[in-house]
Amino acid sequence: MALKARALYSFQGENKEEIDILENEELKLCSDISLDGWLQGTNSRGQTGLFPASYVEILNPYSGSNQVDYQGHSSSYTDAPHHGSYDDDEEDDDDWDDWDDGQTVVEEPTGSNGVSHSQLQQHHYPRPEYTHRPRPHLERQDSVVSGKRGSVVGRNLNRFSSFVRSGVEAFVLGNVPQFAKVAEKHAIEMGPKGPQWKTDSNPFSCSIEEPTKQTKFKGIKSYISYRLTPDHINSPVYRRYKHFDWLYNRLLHKFTVISVPHLPEKQATGRFEEDFIQKRKRRLVLWMDHMTSHPVLSLYDGFQHFLSCRDEKQWKAGKRRAERDELVGANFLLTLQIPTEHQDLQDVEERVEVFKAFSKKMDESVLQLSSVVSELARKHLGGFRKEFQRLGVALQGLSHSFQLDPPYGSEPLVEAISHTGRTYEIVGEMFAEQPKNDQFRFLDTLSLYQGLLSNFPDIIHLQKGAFTKVKESQRMSDEGRMEQDEADGIRKRCRVVGFALQAEINHFHQRRLKDFKQTLQHYLKEQIVFYRRVSQELEKTLHMYDEL
Repeated sequence: MALKARALYSFQGENKEEIDILENEELKLCSDISLDGWLQGTNSRGQTGLFPASYVEILNPYSGSNQVDYQGHSSSYTDAPHHGSYDDDEEDDDDWDDWDDGQTVVEEPTGSNGVSHSQLQQHHYPRPEYTHRPRPHLERQDSVVSGKRGSVVGRNLNRFSSFVRSGVEAFVLGNVPQFAKVAEKHAIEMGPKGPQWKTDSNPFSCSIEEPTKQTKFKGIKSYISYRLTPDHINSPVYRRYKHFDWLYNRLLHKFTVISVPHLPEKQATGRFEEDFIQKRKRRLVLWMDHMTSHPVLSLYDGFQHFLSCRDEKQWKAGKRRAERDELVGANFLLTLQIPTEHQDLQDVEERVEVFKAFSKKMDESVLQLSSVVSELARKHLGGFRKEFQRLGVALQGLSHSFQLDPPYGSEPLVEAISHTGRTYEIVGEMFAEQPKNDQFRFLDTLSLYQGLLSNFPDIIHLQKGAFTKVKESQRMSDEGRMEQDEADGIRKRCRVVGFALQAEINHFHQRRLKDFKQTLQHYLKEQIVFYRRVSQELEKTLHMYDEL
């Protein structure tokens, strides 16, 4: 349920992060949590940005979250139901204690729609009453800046910035807690094209097979289970989509500077239809391939636990251990060991700008190509088949008409024309079947890269924020308002962020070259096989005319 608010007062934004709002204007909120008195949302003109929390009233708070009222205070609805679940694999997620609860394999996927037996209850909260209040004073100064204003680099005013939310700002400024011992280590080394993640000495892969419909609670609840077989363990485990979803959220929480591949999308209905199950399986296979090939993600303890654990008690212990991991977000940067080679920050900044332009253009190209291939697949499934069938029917109609004047009729010609009509009907069916052999896989790869590319703006923003802090600290040092050692510390920590981003860029390009080579090779090979089959059908029909 969309969260909405109404503006109590007009507000005029004063920078690119802020938007204008008008009195009594209805706004859509991105979140009901205010940061330093600011909310983020979209006005009626489609502009998204920040505005003061004290200038609006919440109209339609959704359940299960903290609400910020018009004064910016936090209140809680404790009995709220869970909203926004698109997949009943997400339900009863307490400890996933469904290892030995009467699961039953009922069937391979058929084509029937799956219907969840649980119904979401709708709770309606009263709309806040509007009462006139004097327009509150707007304090723009950052409330989090340290009291040592003269010697400490200030924090970003925009607390919604990914640079702030990720904790990387605190890391660069040296404000993250230091651990006596960091057991987890990830090395970055210099390669022929710059920094790269150190290659895993024991690479592995993992197959995903046999999506199977299962039930629990004596058939009340149904779900799809996938068999995963990691080749470095060679012992299968069975996982549901909600297990993948849990892992994905742990990955996002931990690896701030890594482009974590997106999971296949959720679907509200038709989760047990065979086409959807096969599509999800294909995309989970691609997701798993990217996970196992990443030198850092593949070694994550939570991922290894996901791939190997078969015991209920061990599963719960490992799950909670992953959720208690302290080396997440900005703290993950403490695990990185960077090369000693000097890198000029100006050169790094230019390199990042080049990749930023590249990724933006590639994102646009992938989106356009995805649209074209989707339309082509749609035509294969519908338009082409229909047109070939119409041609086939018309040809058979012609052959039938040739039989109406027997003295001039020719049985061999009539049969040849009729066979030609049937051939084109067969060709139409071949066109309809072809997308699952080539275009669907092409679209799977494009979808994966749309997700990967969508991650980079936030990751690049982390580096840009770090550059800004380095420049600011050096200026303060030159003005005598900061010790040079402190400025050097900020520069050193900025190097860690820079090396991590460059290593991730390097890995992205390596995978990109491999993936698109394989995808287009596969597409062209399947197209060649397809048109050969079409040609063979047409050639067999053609030979029928040789004997007339």
